[in-house]
Amino acid sequence: MPQKQSTLSAARVPRRDVLYGLGASLGSVALTAMMADDLAANPNAGPMSPKPQHVPAKAKRCIFLMMEGGPSHLDTFDPKPKLKQLHLKEFNRAGKQKSAMESGKRYYVQSPFDFKQAGQSGAEMASNWEHLAGVADELCFYRGCQVDSVNHPTAMYQMNCGNRFGGDPAMGAWVTYGLGSINQDLPGFVVLPAVSYPQGGSANWSNGYLPAQFQGTALRPSGSPILDLDPPAGIPRQQQRLNLDLIAELNRRHAAKHPTHQDLAARMSNYELAFRMQMQVPTVLDLSDETERTLQLYGVNQEPTRTFGRKCLLARKLIENGVRFVQLYHGSWDSHDYIQRAHGSLVRAVDQPIAALIQDLKDRGLLDSTLIVWCGEFGRSPDNGVRGGTAYGRDHNPNAMSIWLAGGGVKAGHTIGATDETGAEAVENVHHVRDLHVTLLRLLGLDDNKLTYYHAGRFKQLSQFGGKVIDELIA
Repeated sequence: MPQKQSTLSAARVPRRDVLYGLGASLGSVALTAMMADDLAANPNAGPMSPKPQHVPAKAKRCIFLMMEGGPSHLDTFDPKPKLKQLHLKEFNRAGKQKSAMESGKRYYVQSPFDFKQAGQSGAEMASNWEHLAGVADELCFYRGCQVDSVNHPTAMYQMNCGNRFGGDPAMGAWVTYGLGSINQDLPGFVVLPAVSYPQGGSANWSNGYLPAQFQGTALRPSGSPILDLDPPAGIPRQQQRLNLDLIAELNRRHAAKHPTHQDLAARMSNYELAFRMQMQVPTVLDLSDETERTLQLYGVNQEPTRTFGRKCLLARKLIENGVRFVQLYHGSWDSHDYIQRAHGSLVRAVDQPIAALIQDLKDRGLLDSTLIVWCGEFGRSPDNGVRGGTAYGRDHNPNAMSIWLAGGGVKAGHTIGATDETGAEAVENVHHVRDLHVTLLRLLGLDDNKLTYYHAGRFKQLSQFGGKVIDELIA
């Protein structure tokens, strides 16, 4: 007679669930009990709930100004008089003579911009930064950062996510993972991209291997800020609430059968967030409640400051309403030629809005608790090929760049680090970008060694393998 089929075989329990069940030891039971106690103490707790800082810090939120394309430090905030002496002289890397067979001669290029010292701190900046000069004493310039790539997408990934090859969480995702969100009706991490996405696309604000709640929410620059945010015509809010409740109940039943599947819980949370955002987002993004003086301050009603001025003003409104991390993109800084024309127009578009943002936050008492970061993905070279005799520009340079910080406990009114006499390489207070990331986290009260997530067999972090805080940047 055939043997009776075992209960386990008949039930066809998935191997994954068997292993999960075997893991229900005293340790996991204790963990479940503690989680239940935490939930009872705070029934509204969730992955985006506010969390305490690891270490005391002034900054509670961050506005990250990403100048995509690689602004030239030599033509913005790091003057090099030596380049005037070398202008149009042939460039020989490392002092080596070029072979006669080598194509494309390269020449040193001086900056087409004059420089000035601004504020009581004497901050050095190109004279076309007319408005930013007015808040120079709020800025901390850093000239010692280096990155690994001269390729735009990989350099963007490294600056935003710590990894040149994409797929890792963005800094904004790490910050909201570590600190949660102050306003549960808005995303904790909001991105204001240009009309076209930056090189590397939306992976620049990805949640990576962190739960999906921590992905950056990109707001469209025109039209509806988020597609399909509003319910279909004729569907009242009460009916939408009932539909979501039914879907949530079905999802909870499914989740109970598959306790290791975290994506479903994230999806349920995002449905609820989207429902709440229908009420909050239109109000936050409405600029009609701003005074005419404020609109003029940011340059919202004029060109060429209209687009970036609106982004900067929205960034202020978003952090005022509890968004933890806001990243603004401004593109086209990749100036291989005609740098006077290219950088000139780019500076005109962002100068007034950025200065207005800093001054407005200060006037509202928010600058001390808001960290502002300005940077690109790399710097530029002191040399380039010359086309037509006058089309001076610059190539990519991972060894030298200018970054500045403001607010949030930074050492305002100081310039930290230095580059060599031609600006080709950082030579003082030199740090890899991983150290910059660790420092930015510390300014926000987060310890990179504690801010980890277990994935692919090890605990991972923004700096990849750890880094060092750049103490000189912190007041």
